[in-house]
Order: sequence, then C-alpha cells, then structure tokens
Amino acid sequence: MAVQLARRVDFPMIDSAQIAYFPRIYDLAHRFFEECWEPMCGITYPALLNERRIGFPVVHIETKFVHPLRYGDTVHASVELSKIGSKSCTWEYIFSNQNDEIVWQSSQVTVCVDMDSMESMEIPDDIRTGLENHSKGA
Repeated sequence: MAVQLARRVDFPMIDSAQIAYFPRIYDLAHRFFEECWEPMCGITYPALLNERRIGFPVVHIETKFVHPLRYGDTVHASVELSKIGSKSCTWEYIFSNQNDEIVWQSSQVTVCVDMDSMESMEIPDDIRTGLENHSKGA
C-alpha cells in the first residue's frame, strides 16, 4: 500500500525557465522519503537516524522526468516499495500534479546502514515489517 503525500511547489524551487529545477525535485523526493517513515514504520526518520543510529542512503537511482512542475503546482506523491532485500530496498515514487498528470517517476535503491560505521546491515525486523506493509501488492 503506497503512502500518499502532497506539497506545493514553492518559488525557491523554480529555475530561470520557470519550472522546478531538477535537483529540487530530488530534494522534494527525499523530503517525502523522510515523511514516509512514521506512517510506514511508526518512527520518524530523525529518530531512526539519531536514536537508533540506522540510515538508508540512496545507492542507485533511475528517473523519468515526464512533465514540468511549475510554481504553485501541487505535487501529489505516491511512495511504495517494490523490493525489500536483507540489507536494501527499492522505493518507487510517482509524482503527479493537481491535474492528475504524472510529472516524475523514480526508482531508488537504499541500503540499510549502521550510522556509526556506515557499514551495511540487515534491516531490523520491526522496520522490515513496516516496509513490507507498504510494498507493492501489500
């Protein structure tokens, strides 16, 4: 089951072509990624990083820019997982605008790491359960 989130495209996200500057779209995706943790796993991403010392950095990205995002548009994000391995997982993002036009799609692989050593680690069982409940077909 995908997590559904939304956010307006603000002026600082726009470039001289009057569309969202592509690095800002990746920043937006990361913000949505962080917001997903509480509804998915019952823990905020800051608590996961700072208290449990577990992180999920991105190691691979595939993206399609489908339609421009403009100042004032509302981005509707659908975020779910397509694969959950022992140490990594693949996040699927679909961004649509307020007219239900798909504007951006991305598949991003993250690896579970110990924040103190930055070494990969097994995804803890409680986190895995939350992620599995938000995977495709769940």
